[in-house]
Amino acid sequence: MADELQGRVAIVTGATGGMGRAICKRLVEAGASVVATDLTATADLPDGVSYHTGDVSNPDHMQAVVASAIESFGRLDCAVNAAGIEFETVPLADCADDDFDQMMAVNTKGVFLSMKYELRALIQAGNGGSIVNIASTNSFRPQPSQPAYTASKHAVLGLTRSAAIDYAQHNIRVNCIAPGAINTPMLHNAVERRNRDLDDVAKRLSYFGRVGEAREIADAALFLCSDASTFTTGHALSVDGGMLAG
Repeated sequence: MADELQGRVAIVTGATGGMGRAICKRLVEAGASVVATDLTATADLPDGVSYHTGDVSNPDHMQAVVASAIESFGRLDCAVNAAGIEFETVPLADCADDDFDQMMAVNTKGVFLSMKYELRALIQAGNGGSIVNIASTNSFRPQPSQPAYTASKHAVLGLTRSAAIDYAQHNIRVNCIAPGAINTPMLHNAVERRNRDLDDVAKRLSYFGRVGEAREIADAALFLCSDASTFTTGHALSVDGGMLAG
């Protein structure tokens, strides 16, 4: 799939995270011009990526990111909405209101706003396209003491399926990826907060007995962005080492 996205334009949110960075790199390798965004400034992205610092939960920022793709490249073909946070260690009754609001703002509202402006651009172009959202295995099987994160990722699944139904008439595909335990800073921070051993976590959450790599999520994102998935929409692709199969 070295040239599957040759000449196409993609947006990636959450571009400085472990998965987001790998997705940017993979799409560039496939020939895409990538417009990326995240909350913090970075120089650690491959050539071919146009980067914008900002908050995905801010509608003005996301509208500007999409406008930048159109102004710079004249089109938009696909998007991967990977921005997300996770920091919980308590059950619902102990969840702080502000923590819930922050989780929903980034993980849910951020996806909603990204899709809103991406869909408008794709419809206006009239060439169809593909949107890929990063959900979670928590969208299907909650882990303990992650109430707000679980709620936010259930919402991502719902937004994905709703948009898939509404925009199929425009030949726009909307899918999501449900990553399991992936070797990213977010996973390492979660393991550290809970005083757990990474190898034990891998054995519990993956039938392969290892954590996944960010590149494996990026490969799934490339598949869903490419013409290899032209009859796939409303789907949640689990990349989880078999976690949800058991």
